[in-house]
Amino acid sequence: MSSGYCSLDEELEDCFFTAKTTFFRSAQSKAPAKNVTKTAEEEKPKAPTIQEIEQIINSYNAKVTNCFVMKLNEDGTYTGFIKVHLKLCRPVTVPAGIRPPSIYDALKEVNLADMTDKRTSFYLPLDAVKQLHISSTTTVSEVIQGLLKKFMVVDNPQKFALFKEMQRDGQVLFQKLSLTEYPLYLRLLAGPDTDVLSFVLKENETGEVEWDAFSIPELQNFLMILDREEKDKIQQVQKKYSKFKQRLEESLKEAGGKPG
Repeated sequence: MSSGYCSLDEELEDCFFTAKTTFFRSAQSKAPAKNVTKTAEEEKPKAPTIQEIEQIINSYNAKVTNCFVMKLNEDGTYTGFIKVHLKLCRPVTVPAGIRPPSIYDALKEVNLADMTDKRTSFYLPLDAVKQLHISSTTTVSEVIQGLLKKFMVVDNPQKFALFKEMQRDGQVLFQKLSLTEYPLYLRLLAGPDTDVLSFVLKENETGEVEWDAFSIPELQNFLMILDREEKDKIQQVQKKYSKFKQRLEESLKEAGGKPG
């Protein structure tokens, strides 16, 4: 099955198929060293068989209340839908003056971003949602790239990360997914209820800024912002101490005019 990406209607918004690797890999078992006791936590779970996957898919589809069911293919892979919430706090970079991609562009895999070097930035709508039709072989990395391509975002994919959102004991928990994980498999195991599990695209907060992921214009823009913030902070401090100095001088004048 070749890679492809297409945009459909609102109910079936996006299709993004990949089949670079097979999900059903045989686990490589290594003989444990002598006199070493392996705990249950150290043992990696075995990959489910096609029959087990079929049973899980049938159970999953029985709970689906819309048309977004999963389908098992003859080769053991399967396709289905995931919903991704985009919770981006920073603006994204897109080509300037480019029309939205058509179905023809998507089918022919035309990259409109390559048609111009002009760039502009804007904020995506807060908590925008995209429905993606993917394969069981689609990785987190490919989902991120597919989302960026859909919105014609030309930023480095390393700036973004896919999280799974879960609710536990009345609290909302976020867990960053590895780039090699399979979102559709996580969706299958959790069931179709998005209150149990949902996917969120956010900025990739690694604790350290990956400056190599930014372009020269972006870095120059950061310097301009820092310079403006520095000047604003200096003005605030100067204004604060100017008022304090004025009050001291007024107090000295009042004290100087009093006898004794």
